[in-house]
Amino acid sequence: MTEHSTAPRSRRERPAKPALTREGIVATAVALMLAEGLPRVTMRRLAQELDTGPASLYVYVRNTAELHAAVLDELLGEVDLGPAKGDGDWRGRVVAVLTSYTNVLFEHSALARAALAVHPSGHNYLALLETLLALLHEGGVPDDRAAWGVDVLLQTATATAAEHATRGEAGDAEGQRDALAAMVHDVPAATHPRVAALGVELFTGTPQERLTWIFRVLLDGIRHTPRT
Repeated sequence: MTEHSTAPRSRRERPAKPALTREGIVATAVALMLAEGLPRVTMRRLAQELDTGPASLYVYVRNTAELHAAVLDELLGEVDLGPAKGDGDWRGRVVAVLTSYTNVLFEHSALARAALAVHPSGHNYLALLETLLALLHEGGVPDDRAAWGVDVLLQTATATAAEHATRGEAGDAEGQRDALAAMVHDVPAATHPRVAALGVELFTGTPQERLTWIFRVLLDGIRHTPRT
């Protein structure tokens, strides 16, 4: 056995690890989520990925909830805010931004559910918030209603994405919808006259058409419903 194979390697000969930063931690967490899913994005697993101890991460991120909020904010950078500066009715541009936000959450099912509980506060979330508030102001929505209304709009978009994710993971979502439609179709008019009359209409429209309608209903309600 040679001396080279048995001699321990000095720490000074090892390549130095890059210094920890919040930006680097969040970037690694995003990559980990995309590779392994959000449930695997824990402080312990992230510490392993960064070749450090969990205690080192708490200097930059207080807990897992804050870490998930930072991951969510990073992905909100994918939301298309361009329609806000385009032409056309302000409602249509609000709907376009909210649809882009919803679609981003559609792409990351676990994150859609987490978004119901965590509160992003980074620059991407603030950019989204500013964009929506500016559009509501352009549409003549009073400031007090806009302040509450933007929360309702984002909650609705988030809940829609979370519901979509949950149904998708349950399996055979289309089959379940078909079974429900068949049941409604066969409801006797004598006992459920309104369900029987609207049975077909209950299931019309694409998901996107329905989502657009929901956003427009909310916008009209926000604009015309005073706060009490």
